[in-house]
Amino acid sequence: MSARRPPHLDRRPDTQRARTRPDDVGHDGRGTMPDVTIIGACRRQGRGGSPTAVLDDAPFTDAERRRVPAAAGTSHAVFIAAVEGEGPARPSYQLRFFTGEGELPACGHGTVAALALLALRYCGADYRAVLHTTGRVFEGWARRERDGLTAAFDPGPIGLRDAGEPELRAIATALGMAGEALPDGACVASPSRPRLLLPVRTRTALAGLDPDFAALRAACDRYGLLGCYAYSIPNADGRAAARMFAPSIGVPEDVANANSTACLAAYLADQGVTGIAVDMGDHLGHPSTIIASAQRSASGTLIRLGGAAEIARVVRLPQLSC
Repeated sequence: MSARRPPHLDRRPDTQRARTRPDDVGHDGRGTMPDVTIIGACRRQGRGGSPTAVLDDAPFTDAERRRVPAAAGTSHAVFIAAVEGEGPARPSYQLRFFTGEGELPACGHGTVAALALLALRYCGADYRAVLHTTGRVFEGWARRERDGLTAAFDPGPIGLRDAGEPELRAIATALGMAGEALPDGACVASPSRPRLLLPVRTRTALAGLDPDFAALRAACDRYGLLGCYAYSIPNADGRAAARMFAPSIGVPEDVANANSTACLAAYLADQGVTGIAVDMGDHLGHPSTIIASAQRSASGTLIRLGGAAEIARVVRLPQLSC
């Protein structure tokens, strides 16, 4: 079966705290568009990764921000603005995430991509920054080593509940599993927006999923889900594969979905699993691996999430105005 490639790929920051670089403004004719760096996020053994557009924010409209992913040939775009008042010893940045459908409250591989670009600008071996998104403030870090750069962060608390039979059946049917028994262990996880975690028997069964994207989007919209993260059962070393389908946000299949991998780590932590490495993106020609660890404590489960990243290219976009 040939893989279906996704199409090429309003809450505003506090303008008293978030600022853009002066030379990046003027996208509407008063200057030039800022450069867009395409980061391969969550690469596997020096290859692939999810191509993610990262750029310094400017006085774009949200409609213009939604046009950046397609213009850059990516599924997602991350807009970075420095936050004033923290000082050079504690760099702090506002991150906003967009697909062609609109703004997301969080994006795991987008966070990895943003941290990678900030660390490469910093030039040191170890980098830390405070990151602000629409709902959270948290720390991220990156390390440069001889064989490349890795970035990681705390994705925050993750809520878990059992999947209801109607939502599970609707999504399984949309994935081409209508004739099969509903899988045990399916759950709905919510780091910011809920998504279904759907176990399948083997990597071969995972590769054979053939979604009806219109039906899948209708089912996800009906049950208020971001999408479906289908995964193979991890082996004894915590290695698994996954595919993330999210047509409701304009991403039929995501190359690498880090936040859903964090959800899987939180779910498996209840079974004593402390670390996983999840392969994604092979069907789309971008092999990716996301690493997540889980540590149980009296206050809850602490997740650490990340992957390898590297600059793929830098592009200058055309004017985004209609």
